[in-house]
Amino acid sequence: MATLETLPGGESCEIRFDEALRLHALERFQIVDSQPELPFDRIVTMAKRVLRAPIALISLIDQDRQWFKARVGLDVAQTPRSLAFCDHAIRQRAVMVVEDATRDPRFAGNLLVTGDPGIRFYAGAPLITRDGQPLGTVCIIDLQPRAMTPGEQETLADLAAIVMDEMELRLANHHLAVLAQTDPLTGALNRRTFFSLTEREIGRRSRTGCDLAVLLMDIDHFKKINDTHGHAAGDKVLTGFTHRISQVIRVQDVFARLGGEEFALVLPDSTLAQAVETGERLRRIVEHTPIPTENGPIKVTVSMGGAVVHPGEVSIDPALARADEALYRAKHEGRNRVLAA
Repeated sequence: MATLETLPGGESCEIRFDEALRLHALERFQIVDSQPELPFDRIVTMAKRVLRAPIALISLIDQDRQWFKARVGLDVAQTPRSLAFCDHAIRQRAVMVVEDATRDPRFAGNLLVTGDPGIRFYAGAPLITRDGQPLGTVCIIDLQPRAMTPGEQETLADLAAIVMDEMELRLANHHLAVLAQTDPLTGALNRRTFFSLTEREIGRRSRTGCDLAVLLMDIDHFKKINDTHGHAAGDKVLTGFTHRISQVIRVQDVFARLGGEEFALVLPDSTLAQAVETGERLRRIVEHTPIPTENGPIKVTVSMGGAVVHPGEVSIDPALARADEALYRAKHEGRNRVLAA
């Protein structure tokens, strides 16, 4: 958490923060190096116009650089953090104002002052998360020394608050979207999202004639794991299994938990033989990678049934039914194997 350093009279003047936590917060927003976006561009345009400054920026302070999410009046997209006025501004509670950089010992020798663009005036309002982590600033820059009224400082602070509200709202919406699409325990796609995504793949197959395969997976003797080691260990097995599979499948593959210990994997552009080969590779990985739990590592195996979508089929359901029949045979023929329909 960021804290405030206080003066003897009780007035706070500087934010102290843990840099690792600050960088983690910045990464959480997934905004650095993103494409320009109109809402943020409008903010800097407004700052430039209302505060009568030739340069206005939304600056984010990364580990070794400051990167501009939006900018007007400046050509470069980033600068070294060592030169960033904003790196000083994020350590302030309120708007930081530098009326004449050539007279400020912190900045008089700065290359952005002595060289291009020749900064003289700077004002930056910090972007601070709800949990107190400073990420960057909304700032204005002038090439002439000048003063800034309290009202102008309040305007800049309001613009920074608008930017931060937009970022927090986007993060909240992203979290809601993830929760709506994923299984809360394992993080795999949930059943609803699985069928939604497979509908798209079925449509693509209808248009292009590409191969499309599916693997149904069932963790062997899962009830025995719960009965022997407890449900907490069973949950660890489910999450560990999900992690193992998710780490080695392709980006385009669709992996989901359908319920209990049953999972499904849709493999675009894969024949039945390729699906079985993929299943065997995944089966070996699971078999030879015990899952750590509080009760010690648990060895897990998985049975799989594979099938392909046939020409003319407009739903994944027939292929799933065939894969389920193959899975049933795999379990009854000794488990820990991959069979195809």
